Amino acid sequence: MKPSLLILVLILSSAAAQAIDSRQFANPEQQAVYETLTSELRCLVCQNQTIADSNAELAADLRRQVYEMLQQGKSRDDIVQFMTDRYGDFVLYKPPFKAKTGLLWLGPVVFLLLGLIAVLLVVRRKKQAAAQENGQAEKLAKIRRLLDEGEVS
Repeated sequence: MKPSLLILVLILSSAAAQAIDSRQFANPEQQAVYETLTSELRCLVCQNQTIADSNAELAADLRRQVYEMLQQGKSRDDIVQFMTDRYGDFVLYKPPFKAKTGLLWLGPVVFLLLGLIAVLLVVRRKKQAAAQENGQAEKLAKIRRLLDEGEVS
């Protein structure tokens, strides 16, 4: 029983060690740029994670590529430009506002406004229907009173 437990612990620890990226940088500024870039670039496989958070192989390749480009002396803007040229604006976790990305930025606002308009129209129609029903009920009550008065006299 103990050897199988030991093997299981070794397997799990090796898997955990593989998930950790250890990169050596020449200075703290490069480390900060690396961390910023990996938190701003989207994993193209996971789509809702940054490459810093993702365990996908493509994310690991992108992290390695960012590291290598920083080691070559490329600036943050050069790396972002390279990634957007290669993968499009989708690789950016917060894409810039352009004609191509306008739907990404304006779409939620448009859908929210359409939803609010729909709710307002439904509420208005219900109020109108309730008012019509009240008006009809008043007319029926008036007719009944007139009929009752006619029978009495």
